[in-house]
Amino acid sequence: MHIKRFADAKPYVAPNHRDCTALRLFGAEAGGTKGLVVGLSHFLPGGGAGPDASPPEKVYLVLSGELTVIVDGKETVLKPFDSCVIEPNEMREIINRGNEVCTIAVAVAMPPAK
Repeated sequence: MHIKRFADAKPYVAPNHRDCTALRLFGAEAGGTKGLVVGLSHFLPGGGAGPDASPPEKVYLVLSGELTVIVDGKETVLKPFDSCVIEPNEMREIINRGNEVCTIAVAVAMPPAK
């Protein structure tokens, strides 16, 4: 078992994100997993990411606030404890259109190491 204390989570710069603080919990440089990268992202009002697409599958779980997810021109608002899957190479944009910080847990599937 691997334990990660919130106080020990390290921030990282997430590409194409704005008004966001991202913390790596597991995977990549944080270690502890081989097939997933797990993070926690805080989006200020007006903050977001994209539009873009990437090969890994992603899961977003809203912990607080609200997050608007835009896929194929369709907007969906996720509220606390709502979640979604972004398919590989699916074009998406996410925006915090609320007046409070939106916090989400993010899990990204990573391809097996060769």
